[in-house]
Amino acid sequence: MSASGKKLVDGRKLAPENLGRVLVLGLGVSGRACAGYLLDRLGTRVESMSVAAGAATDEARAWAREAQARGAEVTFDTEEITGRYDVCVASPGISEFSAFYRNAAAHSDEVISEVEFAWRESRAESKWVAITGTNGKTTTTALAAHVLAACGMRARAVGNIGDTCIEAVAADDADVYVAEVSSYQLASTCAFAPQVAVVLNITPDHVKWHRTHENYAAAKWKVLANLGSVPGGVAVLDATDDEVRAKVRALKALSREERGFDYVPVGTARGVDADMRAACGAENAAFVGADGRLRVALRGEEAVLAARDELQIKGAHNVANALAAAACAVALGAGADAVARALASFAPLEHRIEPCGSVGGVSCYNDSKATNVDAVLKAIAAFEPARPVILLGGRDKGTDLGPLVDACRVHAKGVVCFGEARERFRAAMEPLRADGIAVEEAAGMESALDAGLALAQAGDVVVLSPACASFDEFSCFEERGRVFKHLVAERAARATR
Repeated sequence: MSASGKKLVDGRKLAPENLGRVLVLGLGVSGRACAGYLLDRLGTRVESMSVAAGAATDEARAWAREAQARGAEVTFDTEEITGRYDVCVASPGISEFSAFYRNAAAHSDEVISEVEFAWRESRAESKWVAITGTNGKTTTTALAAHVLAACGMRARAVGNIGDTCIEAVAADDADVYVAEVSSYQLASTCAFAPQVAVVLNITPDHVKWHRTHENYAAAKWKVLANLGSVPGGVAVLDATDDEVRAKVRALKALSREERGFDYVPVGTARGVDADMRAACGAENAAFVGADGRLRVALRGEEAVLAARDELQIKGAHNVANALAAAACAVALGAGADAVARALASFAPLEHRIEPCGSVGGVSCYNDSKATNVDAVLKAIAAFEPARPVILLGGRDKGTDLGPLVDACRVHAKGVVCFGEARERFRAAMEPLRADGIAVEEAAGMESALDAGLALAQAGDVVVLSPACASFDEFSCFEERGRVFKHLVAERAARATR
């Protein structure tokens, strides 16, 4: 029996035999996946299913016609909710502070996210690794799944990478779900209990959805809420990040019994080369040793892994991501030798400091995923001792550019500001000229690439790392990155003629 008194399905984590009357709020990717799963159970475990779809599109209406033919009720273009529901599964695009969400909550016994729903429906013996943070989630999720699979586990990357969690659970072809989870998804969790929870960093972002940074951070930290209920639960926390390090201090003040789980700090305030055991007496740690090898110390044993120089992903932030992924694998019982080989074989993901060719001896990198300042700070420093030419711009998010200017002063050879944001970015970067750093302006990304190549010489690096959204020129950061790679390839072909 569950806490609510409902009889549960044998062999599942927390799945009621009778889901009752279900409302799906929103018809985005996860909403549609949940609705499909529920439709397959309509008339058995599901008494009725309603979808409050939000704004209508031709594609959504076509989907709705098929769903209605199977017995679902679908409404469009209204945020009013009628009826009474046992559970509402809310799409992550709908803020918990919105009238739409609140209306659904008023008519539902509980509101949960697709991640929570999928976890409840998953096999009781399955393991979950939940990875969150402002930046680095996708790389760390992909890397952790890669390492676990290479170590012989049936692991699958899910959530904001690959299939939705509920699609993966329905497919039932994994024993370990490595889930990239956003603050939006975590905000509507209540029982979700992964075996390993990873928090990479918490920097200002998504304030419009969460209303305040405090709400945003609180949603992220919900990933630890039920970790103590899981035998052998482990939190992996990147202690190079100020806000995450504060949580490490708070956890250290508690006994193991009070916490209910172990935690592994990655690095310290000094960076990934420092061991938190030596820094402040932590019981566990993940760090780069004096010999340059990644190390994970957990429960009295230390796994010596791949050397930093063996990693194909660039930058100190990616070393931290690799340490986090390695800590996940060690926590789940993977052997050190297999983890080391897997770390060294992992290639960079698309749009994340992705090498995409060279033009006249100038190496070009696509970091289109860097849509905020914090992500760009990591990219700029990733090429030391080289000083890259950075292409910045797109649709302005209005964030403070001071830290970006400081980082360019230390690490960049030149800056090209482009797109809608170009005037504000160029004005902010103007003082860099006094330090001998070139500052140029371009209308769009293509002309920005040409300006960047003009500033560079053979042996230099040009990086698209925009610190902005893509929507002034492109439909998404993926399109922006792919166009950039195409443009680099065109110019490389010209240079060899």
